[in-house]
Amino acid sequence: MTEPLKPETIAATHGVASDKAFGAVAPPLHLSSTYAFEGYERPGRYDYGRAGNPNRDMLGDALSALEGGAGAIVTSSGMAAIDLILGQLSPADRVIAPHDCYGGTLRLLKARAARQQFQLTVVDLADTAALGDALSQGAALVMVETPSNPLMRIVDIADIARRAKAAGALTVVDNTFLSPALQRPITLGADYVVHSTTKFLNGHSDVIGGAVVTARAEDAETLRAWSNVTGTAGSPFDAWLTLRGLRTLYARIERQQATAGAVAAFLKQQPQVTAVHYPGLADHPGHALAARQQQGFGAMLSFELAGGSEAIRSFCEAVRVLTLAESLGGVESLVAHPATMTHADMGADGRRLAGISDQLLRLSIGLEHVDDLIADIGQALEVASGKAAPLCRFEELADRENRLRAAAHSSVDTAE
Repeated sequence: MTEPLKPETIAATHGVASDKAFGAVAPPLHLSSTYAFEGYERPGRYDYGRAGNPNRDMLGDALSALEGGAGAIVTSSGMAAIDLILGQLSPADRVIAPHDCYGGTLRLLKARAARQQFQLTVVDLADTAALGDALSQGAALVMVETPSNPLMRIVDIADIARRAKAAGALTVVDNTFLSPALQRPITLGADYVVHSTTKFLNGHSDVIGGAVVTARAEDAETLRAWSNVTGTAGSPFDAWLTLRGLRTLYARIERQQATAGAVAAFLKQQPQVTAVHYPGLADHPGHALAARQQQGFGAMLSFELAGGSEAIRSFCEAVRVLTLAESLGGVESLVAHPATMTHADMGADGRRLAGISDQLLRLSIGLEHVDDLIADIGQALEVASGKAAPLCRFEELADRENRLRAAAHSSVDTAE
């Protein structure tokens, strides 16, 4: 009996050499919005681009295989993926959501609940008593985000899914931060997995997309039909790019999380840093659980910086290798200030309840050399603490030119 393919092989080869027309190794890009019928009342596999597209299906099949699901629907964004699931609820249904979930998710949930499209209860999912109380009120859907954004809190997917099922509720897990390379929620009991494919799955910060992976084939068919009805489908080109990015997922994330671990250890030693949130650290509250339900600790971390708003501003403006920007999961390292960027819409009270302080900075670690990243963070910390002056624009350009010149000379010396 043939052994099933390893996930690394699926990611690297799904769709390769599948072109029957010309034998292209790279999958062709199908941009057509419509498809010819074989005859009167005889449509082919595809008839209209909103309803189906070969590139979307190829990406969906790969994601389903990697997550251990029964089907996948590729959407225009991660938020569209979540909303596709929420669209299946009725006004009497209750959604239980984590109190510290991504700000965009909370914004969507509150907006839909305000229109009485479902009931919403927000709880700390790590608080078993609070979750039990919420489930006892009746629930249709429990939303899980682990590690959480941006505090990297870990909750027990298998336990939550078991308790949700006992209460008659379905479980959806946002797996954006880890991807199936490091966590497979369906194998832990989840009914749905959602992704912002914009992030680690694509990995190159040039696509906006999302996906829902389902544990049951009938749920995939239902959501696929609703995606056609509502027009939430992702574009063929974005699906093609995401599948191309997926080919290097396992290699990228292995390097990225190794660097993230080194950065977290460095930050722990810095006097200007008051807290580091990274599940890979032995003293992280969720370390043991993360080690049990994940296959790695990921490339996301956050830390809290002493010194008030001016220290935050100085750090963000002093970085040179890191880039101050929202989003995550790309090959380039990013720093974000959740209070004024990704989680600004939560409001001060919401952030306070979630434990997101104004001194928190979130890092998405990319593929730069670990030494360059640590050196950049170190000099930015010096600037933030007032121990060093930031480079002016002229000095920055001169410094960059000197670094490039040194790298070029080093390459020549090595070649000789």
